[in-house]
Amino acid sequence: MNTTPTATEWITAVLSGANRAGIAPPDRYDPPRTPRDTPQRGIFPMASGVQAATPVVLVVDDEPEIRSLLSEYFGRHGLVVRTAQDAAQAREMLAESLPDLAILDVNMPGENGLSLARWLRERHPHMGLVMLTTAGESVDRIVGLELGADDYVPKPFEMRELLARIRAVLRRVALATLAPQVAAAASQPTPSKRVRFGICELDLDQRRLFALDDSHEVEISAAEFDLLALFARHPNRPLSRDQIMEQAHNRGWDVFDRSIDLRVMRLRRKIESNPDKPEVLKTVRNVGYVFVPHVADA
Repeated sequence: MNTTPTATEWITAVLSGANRAGIAPPDRYDPPRTPRDTPQRGIFPMASGVQAATPVVLVVDDEPEIRSLLSEYFGRHGLVVRTAQDAAQAREMLAESLPDLAILDVNMPGENGLSLARWLRERHPHMGLVMLTTAGESVDRIVGLELGADDYVPKPFEMRELLARIRAVLRRVALATLAPQVAAAASQPTPSKRVRFGICELDLDQRRLFALDDSHEVEISAAEFDLLALFARHPNRPLSRDQIMEQAHNRGWDVFDRSIDLRVMRLRRKIESNPDKPEVLKTVRNVGYVFVPHVADA
């Protein structure tokens, strides 16, 4: 028996939960305009960091009820929200200018959210990415995190929880964007603090990762930086998964949560000489992970 709620049932459930929490539902329902009627191209402010004002969020979902609900709710909580009905429309909007964060539904007709997430992460590594997945679809969550998504939220979800997670990702994105500009603007800059991670060095001031061989930048997401920075603060100290989740990701977790394992796996591909035999981020059985610094840095 299929227990997955329909879009209408889910929207009704979300609004009911909002009422119980004391959050007023929308005063009215305005059907979403068609792309031809909506002047959405070229209206994103660039994710510029210092001069950015209100954070801009792009919601990509094929269900108009969800787009309308998220747009209204987030708008009342201080976010500028733009919506796209599919990946094709999202690409058109992104070609003009960039939001600070994108919320992508995994299961969309045509190009799905995972494909769009891969494209976004390759071209805009510092943009926040949050995936909406069907409850119980662990494969979608795992693939999304492997592609570099900052977080995932299963449907149906609590609006307040989704908003809290979005704000947490936006904070990380803002710090990653601001750090290089703040360092460059300093009148008397001091040497950046760098920590070696295998074949790379992490610049804690600029929140950037550089290869040791030719000093080119290795792209990392805001969540990946937070994870490396946590290890840098605790060298040679085994950290459990719940410690990592609490300190680096500011969210709770459950026993089935694999997001930390997946991010460690992605980082090993970037910093280890041999990711299959890690020497920098080592697994501590029945505990979690430990950062083993280079001998000269220990």
